[in-house]
Amino acid sequence: MSLCFTDEQFQDAWRELDEPQLDGGWEFFTETMGVKIYRLFDKETGLYEYKVFGILSSCDPELCTEVYMDLAYRKQWDGYVKELYEKDYDGQTVIYWEVKYPFPLSNRDYVYMRERRLLEPEGRRIWVVLAQSSSVPQCPEKSGILRVKDYKQSLAMESDGACGTKVFMNYFDNPGGSIPTWLINWAAKSGVPAFLTDMQKACKNYPEYCKKSKK
Repeated sequence: MSLCFTDEQFQDAWRELDEPQLDGGWEFFTETMGVKIYRLFDKETGLYEYKVFGILSSCDPELCTEVYMDLAYRKQWDGYVKELYEKDYDGQTVIYWEVKYPFPLSNRDYVYMRERRLLEPEGRRIWVVLAQSSSVPQCPEKSGILRVKDYKQSLAMESDGACGTKVFMNYFDNPGGSIPTWLINWAAKSGVPAFLTDMQKACKNYPEYCKKSKK
């Protein structure tokens, strides 16, 4: 079934691979591992939205996309995952994801929709994945876990012309609760490089994982 994403949203995501849209208050935040991160202050929440541009040098875009979409595999390589699954509710497929937070912070969980498309503008091959938080009555909030109700992410990937992947990612989430701003900023600055490192390692190990999981 079709989700809540429009053709225009998919087009907007891949176009940033060619022309980053950084007007309107976006500021340079940090650069690491060949990846530049920009941020935009959100007055309503006091938090930042982020845009990430760069190259993943050791895996091709199709493999990156497969690894990114494979929830069962994500549980193998992402140490922050407490629970993660996809489920169909009344014809609507949603993902439930509980993320481990360090003590004394409460874990967070997400309920969101996700859609992937392969776009081929002018013969190019660009994989785009969009995700957005959703409210599903069958997934009520759990005691002791804070529900992240404001989450969005867009991801566009294509070949860098060699053996790697050119990446654009835009994301925002409001973790809720009383997390100090400095901690959120630190997590953004250190979390993205750590995730990219884990992701590239996961891509390298994916063929072996697929072999074992089919046995």
